[in-house]
Amino acid sequence: MAAPTMAQDLVVIITPSHDNPFFAAEAEGAKARAEEMGYATQVYSHDDDANKQNELIDSAIAAGAVAIILDNAGADASVAAVQKAKDAGIPSFLIDREINATGVAVAQIVSNNYQGATLGAESFVEAMGEAGNYVELVGKESDTNAGIRSSGYHDVIDQYPDMVMVAQQSANWSQTEAFTKMESILQANPDIKGVIAGNDTMAMGAVAALEAAGRSDVIVVGFDGSNDVRDAITAGKIHATVLQPAYRQAQYAVELADKYLKEGSTGVDEKISMDCVLIDETNAAQLETFQIKG
Repeated sequence: MAAPTMAQDLVVIITPSHDNPFFAAEAEGAKARAEEMGYATQVYSHDDDANKQNELIDSAIAAGAVAIILDNAGADASVAAVQKAKDAGIPSFLIDREINATGVAVAQIVSNNYQGATLGAESFVEAMGEAGNYVELVGKESDTNAGIRSSGYHDVIDQYPDMVMVAQQSANWSQTEAFTKMESILQANPDIKGVIAGNDTMAMGAVAALEAAGRSDVIVVGFDGSNDVRDAITAGKIHATVLQPAYRQAQYAVELADKYLKEGSTGVDEKISMDCVLIDETNAAQLETFQIKG
C-alpha cells in the first residue's frame, strides 16, 4: 500500500463550473497529472464568482497547498487573490484565462485564442460562400478570451463585404442563455445564414434554438472542441469548432508547478501560448475530451 501523501504535497485545482465539459476536462487533466506525480489534490469550482474564488484561495492557503492551478474568475477581479496566494508563499499556475497583471502568477498558459478564432472564421466564411447574414454570440464580457476571439473572428470576416452581421449578443458562455438569445434573434432576423459562437456551449444552445425553429440550414461554428460539438459535427448539425487543448494545458501547468517547486524556476516565460486546431468533418472522429487521438 502506498504511503499517505503529506499535507505539504497538496495541489489545489480551481476552475469555473464543471457543468461545462471544457472546465471539467481541465480539472480532470490537472488532477490526473498531479496524482501521477505524487501530489494530493483538491478540486473546486468558483462558478465564475470572484468572491467564491477568493474564499477558495483562502482555503488553499489555510490547507498549506504547495501550488494552485487556476482557471480564474475574471482578468481584473482575480489579481488580488493570486497576489494573496503569492504573499502566502503559494505559487499559482494559470490556465485558459490570463489576468491583467504579470509577475503575480508564476505561469499563465493560454490557448492562442486569436489564432484559433482566425481558423474558425476562415472555415465559417468558406462554408457561407463568403456572403450572407450572420449572428455572433459572444462570451462573458469580463473574460479576456471573449474579446480576443471576437476580434479574431472579425479580422477575417470583415474582409468580406457581403458577410453582414445582423446581431451580436453576449450569451455569457451559457447554453441556456444562447438558446434564449438565439430564439429572439431568429424571430427578428429569419433570413440568417450562419452563427459564429465564442464557445461550444453557446454553439450548442444556438443549434437547439435553430432545431426548435426547424432551421437545419444555418451554418454554425463554435470554439473549444467539446465532445458534444464533435458529435454534432459528425451528425451534420455543426460545421466546425476550434480545439483548445484544455486537458494538455492543465497537465502542463502541473508539470511546470512540479519543476518550479523542485528547482525554483519553470525555465520558461510566464506567458505561454498553445496553438489551436480546426475541427470539422475531416478530423472530428479523432477528438476525445479536448484531445486529438489516433
